[in-house]
Amino acid sequence: MVFNRELIQEIRAEFPRVEVDWRGRKRIFFDNAAGTMVLDRAARAETIARINRAANECGYDHPSTVYDESKDFDDLVLEGKKALQDLLNASSPENITIGGSTTDLIFRVAYAIGRELTGKENIVTTYNEHYANTGPWLELKERKMVNEIRFARIKKEDATLDMDDFRSLVDKNTAVVSVTGASNLTGTKSPLKEIAKIAKEVDAYFVVDGTQLVPHAPVDVRDIGCDFFIFSGYKFFTSAGGFIYGKGDLFKTLKFYGLFGYGTPYGTMDQAKFASIKAVVDYLVWLSHQVSDGSKGSFSKYSGRARCCKVAMDAIEKYERELSKITLEGSDKVPGLAKMPHVKVYGIIDAKRVNERDPAFAFKVDGMKDIDIARYLWDKHSIAVRFGDLWNMSTKLYDVPTMVRASLVHYNTEQEVYTFLKALNELAK
Repeated sequence: MVFNRELIQEIRAEFPRVEVDWRGRKRIFFDNAAGTMVLDRAARAETIARINRAANECGYDHPSTVYDESKDFDDLVLEGKKALQDLLNASSPENITIGGSTTDLIFRVAYAIGRELTGKENIVTTYNEHYANTGPWLELKERKMVNEIRFARIKKEDATLDMDDFRSLVDKNTAVVSVTGASNLTGTKSPLKEIAKIAKEVDAYFVVDGTQLVPHAPVDVRDIGCDFFIFSGYKFFTSAGGFIYGKGDLFKTLKFYGLFGYGTPYGTMDQAKFASIKAVVDYLVWLSHQVSDGSKGSFSKYSGRARCCKVAMDAIEKYERELSKITLEGSDKVPGLAKMPHVKVYGIIDAKRVNERDPAFAFKVDGMKDIDIARYLWDKHSIAVRFGDLWNMSTKLYDVPTMVRASLVHYNTEQEVYTFLKALNELAK
């Protein structure tokens, strides 16, 4: 394994509720796509910032105070922006800011872009999207700010994007291409760099919902070639709140409503959220030092903290691929999801293709209601999963409107996966 037993225990020690909930119940947490456990150092950093940096901002561009506590506020915001700059390889901390959530931020981007449009344009997205990345664009159509929202098909056999269909939908009237980095339901990744090229050919804005990608893989927004990249803090080991990268001068040239801090009348940023996300990046730096022997010569184009983030997330991605292989294949003693005859898995099930997916597994069990599956896993085995349509467009393409989802991150273990597989296998008996 990429992480040895000792390191996994050190990682898990960083998350106070990874094994036992606040009621004292020991459990396996496989609902991470809905929201991860909070990193201890992130929670502490946020609390300290709320107490010690509570005085309102000074304002770098147009100072309105001279006392230290106010300046401390601004310093903390800048530290958080710089941490995210390194995490995402943004050009400048000024390319980073904050919002209420991914949904909130995509709405704000959609509104700003919509103010430029004539009503004749179209927007292209996909059937792999969370509603956070469909509702804002559909709202533009409802308000007649665009003519059409086009949804690219996904292939039913593996939930991958049908790129031929995608290309056919993008034309000279396409104003925006907006896709998820990875499906929150099936874990299927989008070919972002290929999509970026298609968007650029027609000079369309390229927006990425990165919420389900950031916790699982290294991200380089400049390498991707996107105009906006958005993700949620509570899906990345900290609390609620959204973060956004905007390319170049887009934060200045687009007319945003109620979004971007200094020099605008739109309100005060949340300094504690920036303190918290910086603590997550600090954790990645720590993790990079634990796995650095396996990454010599890698990520040579990065340096300092930016390289540490890539090293850590690369190790996380490799470890999660190992967990994904076990989840799909199982072992000699217990079959994996892809080998259980009574279980239908949606998405990529070939263990040789785990590099094309994140560790979110959507499935059905023959003859059982989703709620009964979730209740059995919780009541009998203390395994937390989620069920429903999971606010994802792809359920509309299948014969079933809802699914059960087990979703993992890097603090989950091989033993937890086997416990989960044994529990599901029991349902066949």
